[in-house]
Amino acid sequence: MFFNVLRSKIHMARVTTKCKEYEGSITIDENLARKANLILNEKVLVADVENGNRFDTYVIYGKDREICINGAAANLVEVGDRVIIMAFGITDKENFTPTIVKVDENNRVKE
Repeated sequence: MFFNVLRSKIHMARVTTKCKEYEGSITIDENLARKANLILNEKVLVADVENGNRFDTYVIYGKDREICINGAAANLVEVGDRVIIMAFGITDKENFTPTIVKVDENNRVKE
């Protein structure tokens, strides 16, 4: 049997900017994205903790500590909102452990 599971997550990242004049995506600090095992152009689900909005988009890499919501989804967030960024995958393992990266209010990895 196969299972659709949470593969990786960035927990409580802060939106640093938003840009409506873009095709669409979420720009994530490249080092942070790589630490969470998120690859370029990967589909992610983003949940805004402040207002409950959820949307699908795809990952592009950005600058240090950057979390930018682009395109139409920029209407769903405000700068400073906390978001949870999740990627899913399919596995045949019943006990799969996702990569979870928790960040502080400045989008630095909590150790």
